[in-house]
Amino acid sequence: MQRVSSVRGRSVRHVTDAPVTATPTPAVPAPLAAAAAALVEAVRTGLAQLGDPVAAAAMQRYMKSEMPFHGVPAPARETLLRRLLDEHPLDGSGPGGGEVGAAADALWDGATRREERYLASGLVGHRRYARLVDVSWVPRLRHWIVTGAWWDHVDEIASRRVGALLRAHPAELTPVVRAWSTDPDPWLRRTSIICQLQAKGDTDLDLLTDAIEASIDDRDFFLRKGIGWALRQHARTDPGWVRAFVDAHPQLSPLSRREALKRL
Repeated sequence: MQRVSSVRGRSVRHVTDAPVTATPTPAVPAPLAAAAAALVEAVRTGLAQLGDPVAAAAMQRYMKSEMPFHGVPAPARETLLRRLLDEHPLDGSGPGGGEVGAAADALWDGATRREERYLASGLVGHRRYARLVDVSWVPRLRHWIVTGAWWDHVDEIASRRVGALLRAHPAELTPVVRAWSTDPDPWLRRTSIICQLQAKGDTDLDLLTDAIEASIDDRDFFLRKGIGWALRQHARTDPGWVRAFVDAHPQLSPLSRREALKRL
């Protein structure tokens, strides 16, 4: 599936969600440690056992996804992940999060059902392992954003992973996020816009402004919606700043403006 958007007036064509034309059985990569391999296999088996074909079809339609679903709802996925992490503890030491990073990569890149990627993200966000996500994870997160290429994946990574890193390591992450704000990939740009949703009083307003202004003329729905969402969220902390920003940017789309001012 292809989609066209623009960066400062330049049209760029993107692949948003590569079609899955077959459903191969993903092989656990040979270098994967035994504990990580066991968790990956348990996740795939557990999701398959919980699958509901009727729900899977409905979830795929709702998400407009080329990749199929097992049909496992979020509460059941969370319960499964908690149980499996107790049964298959991982060693997070070593480069890239050790066994945790390796298991997450195997689930993400080997996914044949969308829930596998949900659990990859859930694994690295679990309270037991979230502390492992540091600046060295930026290439991995970027890869997940670009290959996930839809709001269900990107918004979680942007607001919870990238945003947390930005607050913890502003010197390293600010230039990364600023570069993403002008990247041809629209999901990296959306990430740059919404990654500060949880920042509250720690919001870097210069960075938020740059991220919004870089996409303010783009007609992409998810960029326009993201701009409005980011402004509406910051209005909880500083409504005056948001009103002033909206007034100073008449080129905001009606959608962005409406979302920004929704609770003001």
